[in-house]
Parts: sequence; structure tokens; C-alpha cells
Amino acid sequence: MTRLVGLGLLMASLLTVGVPIAGAADVLQVRNGTLLQVGDGNRNYEVEMACIHVQPEQQEAAQAWLRQQLPRRTAVNLRPLGQEQGRLQARVRRIDSSDYLETGLMAAGLAEPASFAPAGCPV
Repeated sequence: MTRLVGLGLLMASLLTVGVPIAGAADVLQVRNGTLLQVGDGNRNYEVEMACIHVQPEQQEAAQAWLRQQLPRRTAVNLRPLGQEQGRLQARVRRIDSSDYLETGLMAAGLAEPASFAPAGCPV
């Protein structure tokens, strides 16, 4: 519960300012084709990759692709776009790359643009 309150306060401050701030974190686990468990400092939380949708039959392949791109403890930048069901919605990219992972999943044919994407997603 404390983690959710802290995440909520972080999101509120980021969204109130209105400036898309990228925050660094380490990948702890790839949970599925769009869900990551990340940690920054002594906190860990779930990040749902925004802007994309992975069909159920593509989940395994998308998860394998993400695990290849994001080995445990890979540093990533998060660009928060909102929150849904207690999960941070964000665009995600490796800290050593300028390419967002959502774009890579779409290029690999494993994801498609989300039909109800949050503001801040590419058109």
C-alpha cells in the first residue's frame, strides 16, 4: 500500500507539472509482453508499456523478445504517461538506446498500436 501511495505521489507530481520526465530504473523481471517489474533505489513497481497492445497469441513471443532486449538489471528510462489499475503506464527505452521498446515490438510484428492509448503516444 505504501508503494502505491509513493507511486501515486510521484505520478501526481509528474503529471501536475505537465512535463514528461524520464526516470531511470533497472528491469527486475519481464512479466509478459507489455508488463515489466522495475526498481529504482529501494522501490520496485510494475510498469505497463504504454501505446501498444499485444494479442494473446503473441504474448509468449513478445515476452521472449523483451527478455532478450532487457536482461535482468538492464537500465531503462521511463517516460510516464499515466496510471491504470495501480500500474505506471510509460514508454520504455534502454538507457543506451534512443529507440523505444514499444516501437521495436511493433517492428518485430509482435504488437500493434493500442486503440485507447494515453496522451503522449506517437500517432
